[in-house]
Parts: sequence; structure tokens; C-alpha cells
Amino acid sequence: MSRSVDIPVHDIAPLVEVVDYSLYYFILLLLVGTAVVLSLFFWWMNRRRNRRPDPRKSAFEKLASIDLGDSKKAAYTICEIGRMFEHDNERTHKAYHNLFDRLERYKYAPRVEQIDEETIGYYRLYLEIIDA
Repeated sequence: MSRSVDIPVHDIAPLVEVVDYSLYYFILLLLVGTAVVLSLFFWWMNRRRNRRPDPRKSAFEKLASIDLGDSKKAAYTICEIGRMFEHDNERTHKAYHNLFDRLERYKYAPRVEQIDEETIGYYRLYLEIIDA
């Protein structure tokens, strides 16, 4: 028995349309993955930034721990490190220049005397202004 091509077959069901959500699942997976990667990156950057020492804090500690026994070296060091805090505000600017002018006589002579009490007072005042 030969069948013709245009005769319908009754025992086979027609094709059913299957809804495909795989593209939506893929986009959702990409978004979640990107969010996880970005959150890990920002967490790592924040952690790295917090571990890095603060240069101003370390400079202040160096400035506060200067040995005033060697007047010439102390004068150079105070002027060098103190410059970092000079432009914080008008008050520190004036205090730095006042201290800088008082330390001038301890810098350029071959032999210098000990730093006088008035200059040490200005040095301590400058430290208090910075620390405040």
C-alpha cells in the first residue's frame, strides 16, 4: 500500500511550542556574576586602602619625635617635615613660617648653639596646632 504525501497522519500530535527561558537565565546569571565580582573588587580595594599607612600620620609622628639635641639636624628636619602641614589652614601657615624664621639661625652656621626655649615653645605650639 502506498500512501500519498498529502494524506494527514492522525496518530501524531502537532508540534507544541516550547517557551525558552534560557536567554533570561543567562542574562540573570551574568548580572549576578557581575554584581559579585564588583562587590569583591570594592571590598578588596577598601581593605587595601585601609591597610596603607597614612603619610600625614607618619609625618606627624616623625615631627613629634625629633631629637632636639642636635640643633642643626633638628632645624632641617622640622622645616622639611613641617612643610607637609603648612597649607592646612591659615593658622598652620602662619605658625610654620614663624617657626621656620626662628629656626633659620640654626641651619646655616658651621657650629650652632642649642635651640632656645622660646623656639622649642613655638615648635610645641606648632605640633599642637597640627594635632588639633
